[in-house]
Amino acid sequence: MEAENVTLYYREGASDKTYQASLEQKNGGFVVNFAFGRRGATLQTGTKTASPVPYEKAKAIFDTLVREKTGKGYTPGPDGTPYSHTDNEEKDTGVRCQLLNPVDEKEAARLVDDPAYWMQEKFDGRRILLRAEAGKTTGINRKGLAVGLPESIVSAAKALGQPCLLDGECVGDTLHAFDLLELDGADQRPLPYGQRLKQLAALLAANRAKSISLVETAMAPANKRILFEKLKKDQHEGVVFKHSAAPYTPGRPASGGSQLKHKFYATASLIVAKVNDKRSVALELYANKKERVEAGNVTIPPNLPVPKEGAVVEVRYLYAYKESGRLYQPTFLGERDDIEASACTTAQLKYRTPSEDDEA
Repeated sequence: MEAENVTLYYREGASDKTYQASLEQKNGGFVVNFAFGRRGATLQTGTKTASPVPYEKAKAIFDTLVREKTGKGYTPGPDGTPYSHTDNEEKDTGVRCQLLNPVDEKEAARLVDDPAYWMQEKFDGRRILLRAEAGKTTGINRKGLAVGLPESIVSAAKALGQPCLLDGECVGDTLHAFDLLELDGADQRPLPYGQRLKQLAALLAANRAKSISLVETAMAPANKRILFEKLKKDQHEGVVFKHSAAPYTPGRPASGGSQLKHKFYATASLIVAKVNDKRSVALELYANKKERVEAGNVTIPPNLPVPKEGAVVEVRYLYAYKESGRLYQPTFLGERDDIEASACTTAQLKYRTPSEDDEA
């Protein structure tokens, strides 16, 4: 009766997915945990056993799970990022992150020239807060729920040697850290961002924590312009601007704020209003707190499951029509279980410019 684990891969067209399953011993019994998502991205985690069960039952669950995935076209592979499951999966931690409002290219250009605002890359990953305590490491998503983490990040957090709470973005098995919220039991949120970033840099440099990297920060306008153009040319997701003197304020302001984001290409989180025929879904957004408006349809690739009505999904698009709010050339990216439906508003949309209207 030994522990087992398997990493499976599925690749077809633009789809490149990973699924990991593990049979582990725990508290005199056995549990079956899993992790899944896009290859190279930070995986979502879960469990098939709410509490430990006898080995024979766990083994049957594990084998059935593997058969189901291989039957859908997944195949074994030699590599993968092992994940550490948490018993507090999906439990509210009470911790909330600071959320950012978007800005257009004109406002981004102004912030590049403003020395009070510092600039960092916006990664195409999953927002994660990392709490490291004595003998315990907890991942927290943007909803404040506990989530599993790659074991490499868990090990790196233990190596920090100090209780702390970091904010960052997970890409694969690396946490790109950009803020420090707590250190040795002291709340750092009221401090200016510049001071928090300095302490974060010292913490990571002193401990040389692998799999937790400090996000590059451009401060002077000239350096920001160089980084901005480089990231845009290399087709990265975007940039984040942070006021160097601002405290850390959980939640999202109604407008503006001390932390703002600019994406080089447009994406939006939308609500599935209806499942159509031929693998497509109708999309909606909140125009205000009560009223939802149509945003068009998007086709679901044949290798991805069709999301259910009410699900939140991420869609990439060229622009939105000002008159109708519908998306032009939408591409389905996947479901988002870390975003509330209430956050799916028309304020996200990038509309077609007058010059584009004239050319149409």
